[in-house]
Amino acid sequence: MYRFFVQPQVDQSKQLVFGYELLLRKETNGHWAVPKSFTELSLEKQAQLLENLAGKLRTKATNQVLALNLNRQQAEDDLMLGTIIYLKKRLNPAALTIELTESPTLAEIQRYSMLFHQHDIKLSLDDVGTGSNTFDQVKHVLPFVDQIKFAMQNLRMGGQAERIPSELAFWRQIAQDYHLEFILEGIEDQKDQRMAKQQGIECHQGYYYGKPHLVSDGQQLS
Repeated sequence: MYRFFVQPQVDQSKQLVFGYELLLRKETNGHWAVPKSFTELSLEKQAQLLENLAGKLRTKATNQVLALNLNRQQAEDDLMLGTIIYLKKRLNPAALTIELTESPTLAEIQRYSMLFHQHDIKLSLDDVGTGSNTFDQVKHVLPFVDQIKFAMQNLRMGGQAERIPSELAFWRQIAQDYHLEFILEGIEDQKDQRMAKQQGIECHQGYYYGKPHLVSDGQQLS
């Protein structure tokens, strides 16, 4: 069985939750875990799960943002664009953001940008600064996305926590230069929160605000 867990995204300046990232989980023997591959469940079935979740959250009465991850293999699926656009129409007026976990080619991002933006779907580039998402690799796609996300936990897990302040400052400046929204992930305590505020970062995500969790029927986003 598969379900989406949700994790809040917080506007610290306004002290409110503006959206939720959707994180796919699989239940095995009573335990929920990250699937070995996110393509285990087709994008069409993931869209159905997301629509059901939106009904539980009653997002159709709000303009809350739902953020859905898309990996490289899913992005290359011929049916991906139609599935996402059809999903957005069923979610209205809830907002939808597609988080690209791996940088697409220039031709791909131009196509995604043209079609998604026609349907008020935002594009986000996830995990900038780690893995293959270095600046040299992603700079050509930045003019076509709306948002970038910097994940402090990636550097922590890689034993490179000392790089966080300088890397964060760099990517915060990139967001300003390209006029992009910026979300800081991995905020775990008040120290992380203070660092974000010192750098003028208002959009936060992390365990400090809530761990990914299942949603009960009728739960209202707040």
